[in-house]
Amino acid sequence: MIKKKGHILAIESSCDETASAVVEYGGGFNIKSNIIASQIELHKIFGGVVPEIASRKHIECITQVTDEALSAAGVTFSDIDAVAVTYTPGLVGALLVGVGYAKSLALALGKPLIAVNHIEGHICSNYISSPDLKPPFVCLVASGGHSSVVSVEDYTKFKVLASTRDDAPGEAFDKIARVLGLGYPGGPAISEAAKAGNSDAYTFPRVSFDGSPDFSFSGVKTAVINLIHNFEQKGEEIPAADIAASFQQAVCEVLAQRLISCAKAAEVRNVALAGGVSSNTLLRSMAGNMAQVEGMGFHCPPPILCTDNAAMIAVRGFFDLERGIFAGSDLNAVASKGL
Repeated sequence: MIKKKGHILAIESSCDETASAVVEYGGGFNIKSNIIASQIELHKIFGGVVPEIASRKHIECITQVTDEALSAAGVTFSDIDAVAVTYTPGLVGALLVGVGYAKSLALALGKPLIAVNHIEGHICSNYISSPDLKPPFVCLVASGGHSSVVSVEDYTKFKVLASTRDDAPGEAFDKIARVLGLGYPGGPAISEAAKAGNSDAYTFPRVSFDGSPDFSFSGVKTAVINLIHNFEQKGEEIPAADIAASFQQAVCEVLAQRLISCAKAAEVRNVALAGGVSSNTLLRSMAGNMAQVEGMGFHCPPPILCTDNAAMIAVRGFFDLERGIFAGSDLNAVASKGL
């Protein structure tokens, strides 16, 4: 039987963020600490995440980040009831650092170990910012590595309604930002450049499939790159702001429309966003407006909880702690695993 109140220590290391958090459960979720050591500056010169570098940096940071999380929360290891950790999906070397560290902690402390799917963690971040939100609802998970619309049937039951057939939206943002010379990470760079641009300047493709709500972003990415190359071949100045705004408009429009259409088909009255791309202001605005037109409730975490963090892992871990579902010492990292 789970006690009424307690603390979960969570570890997240699926990509290039070394994160640790302490979340108090009982009568809702209280983030007592949420420490994130970002590697953006480290990978910026490469224009993307280098897996080997990411793994090595996680090894350097993970103990310090966890100690800081405990200190900021005002708790010690003896106050922790369970250790939750991301084990899938992600960069396998990066995941292994977090999994190995969490397994060691749980063993040394004699505490339960909880294995968390990173995508489910993103979805559960909505329970922090929207404490009244309850399943069923439909959630768009959009990030650098993932793009899917998920039916949240229960706190631990998920069904994928749509997913990308090629690129994830965050990956497309990174590629276009790189070609435009806007830097890394691409999402914030495109969003910033788009502020000075005209979103109607260019019409880029919005791909759809007969009988399927799946996404495809390779076409829009190719169309943008071809346009940029045309300007370069003619020796003309590239209208970066207009291209960024038009590209962002196309991607966000497709994401928001798929979310709402899937929710209507599932006959649910609440929709949500999750994942790093959900930090995009235009996407949040579009999805919120479309939901309002349909009379649906709209939920979206603040940007700090959209990007990779450990607080969301703790929240997802709570629902397994509540059910007594724990991982064993044989837990391993899994690079790719669906919901």
